[in-house]
Amino acid sequence: MLRLALALLLIITPAMAEEVVLGLSQDEVAINATFDGDDILIFGAVKREKAIPEGPLEVIVTVAGPSEPLTVRRKDRRLGIWVNVDAVVIDEAPSFYAVASTGPLEEVLSNTEDLRHKITINRAIRFVGAPQGISDSGSFTEALIRIRKEADLYQTLEEAVDIAQQTLFRTQINLPANLVEGGYKTRIFLTRGGKVIDTYERVLDVRKVGLERWLYNMAHETPLLYGLMSLAIAIAAGWGASAAFRVIKG
Repeated sequence: MLRLALALLLIITPAMAEEVVLGLSQDEVAINATFDGDDILIFGAVKREKAIPEGPLEVIVTVAGPSEPLTVRRKDRRLGIWVNVDAVVIDEAPSFYAVASTGPLEEVLSNTEDLRHKITINRAIRFVGAPQGISDSGSFTEALIRIRKEADLYQTLEEAVDIAQQTLFRTQINLPANLVEGGYKTRIFLTRGGKVIDTYERVLDVRKVGLERWLYNMAHETPLLYGLMSLAIAIAAGWGASAAFRVIKG
């Protein structure tokens, strides 16, 4: 009976008309002393069982760094001094987020699909609500997006995905030097008429290596030893600079 039910399910459920086959130029990014950013090439193809459907195929690519809660504060000038007057807690915001597309996002993606899959930067940020007394809570999210865009941590790259014959696609995402360690989720969306017809997901690993990894582990696992070592280095550097100055002066 179970086999019969499974067979009927396979008959009733049609195969995906179009599917994503994805590739990355690399599976990991190593952060070392000379790391000043990196470019990753994201490319792929569309697998089909039937002829190409009518209407243009669009591709959207997103790369999201680890998410974390954070507090956004607003300052105001009081008695000649800038002080924090309001604060809003953002429940979840990606440390890095890039979204690239074959065309303008408002044309290739509907609001309903954006809400469902959380594709644009605004949707990728999870914000439940502001404290009482703050009526312009949206301005805090806008400020966060503006600041991270200026730091190249949030990127909207419209018309940055190249697609050939509605089958092969490619784009390049720039990762800045100030990356947070962790898994960077890469997602691909195929859309037609603003509707998502297939998705693909893969994780890019970003890790510190070498001396940076050793110092990072020491700071988190043995903070006392890390502090003593930092103090010793500072004292030695100060003594060395003083000795050099005396030699030059004498």
